[in-house]
Amino acid sequence: MGTWIVLIVLVLAVVAVGAVVVSTRRKRELSDAREDALRWYERLGGQVMNLSGDAPAVRQALADAGERYTAAGAQLERSTSVKQYELVRETALEGLAYARAARVALGIDPGPDLPPLAGARAGQLTREREVDVQGHRFRAGPQPGDATPYYYPGGQVAGRGVPAGWYSEPWWKTALVAGAWGVGSLLVFDALFSPSWGDSGYDAGYNAGFDQGYDEGTDADQSGDGGDPGDGGDGGDTGDAGFGDAGGDFGGDF
Repeated sequence: MGTWIVLIVLVLAVVAVGAVVVSTRRKRELSDAREDALRWYERLGGQVMNLSGDAPAVRQALADAGERYTAAGAQLERSTSVKQYELVRETALEGLAYARAARVALGIDPGPDLPPLAGARAGQLTREREVDVQGHRFRAGPQPGDATPYYYPGGQVAGRGVPAGWYSEPWWKTALVAGAWGVGSLLVFDALFSPSWGDSGYDAGYNAGFDQGYDEGTDADQSGDGGDPGDGGDGGDTGDAGFGDAGGDFGGDF
């Protein structure tokens, strides 16, 4: 009887020690994730507060960086898990990508390279592109300018890869908000990046993600359900070829 008691005590002791070890490790991982997120968040804050410029590309890039800074701060206050702190880090890195773009537009040293964004496998633009979609002209290129003031750091938008670069309009925003491509945005995407154009104007990194994103999105885009996104938030009607409001960034219908 005494032996069984000893064994039970030993088992309970091992279980208790194991629980303490696991709890300690989780607390350390949580603390490390928070510190990492906080480091990038504070770095973004410094960039947002110290950069300024009057050129349209600079103003727009800094506006996007400031938006990510605000979003990351709100996420940071609510975060209680490693995954949530990782999302804060990703938001802050997106903001730093915009801040880096603003530095490029200002003609100053962009600073050290940033860690890659989680979804940034779409490559980047390597030459200027100009297309007409429904009577509306769209431009894109690897460098900022008055005609291309909107920067996008590259990534997956509603299942399709949009390469990093500078654009004449933020036509991808509707899909980011609503979670699905509107007809107008889809036409712009196809016109700018379809492989049928031959020399696509973006690096090889884009091609790796295009086929998968294109195939995954085709069925959904052709289903005809482009209207009310349901629970997609306040994105509005994504079926409007004129893009709806989209934050007032668009200059009119296409």
